[in-house]
Amino acid sequence: MSKTMLEGLDILIKKGVYLDREELINDALRALLRSKPGLKRRIALEFYKAKKVSLSRAAEICGVNLEDFKEILKEEGAKIVVPQLGEKKVDEEVREILKIAQ
Repeated sequence: MSKTMLEGLDILIKKGVYLDREELINDALRALLRSKPGLKRRIALEFYKAKKVSLSRAAEICGVNLEDFKEILKEEGAKIVVPQLGEKKVDEEVREILKIAQ
């Protein structure tokens, strides 16, 4: 980024348009993602592949429903990861469901 551009950003902060650089950057990123929706898709895919977010959270980031995001994963050749629950965890879940059903 050029020195002039950085000075322009500082002016926006000094004039109170933004409270600080973080707020300015967040606003700029939101505008960028609105103008280029494909970037949200790329971010969601990379977060999901890196196991930083769940399938449903990745779909939310991407701005699509769960089934559409699954289709996107297929298009990208990415695998849907199903979390493995240990036997102990499954037993706990079953006990909780049985308590609710009573």
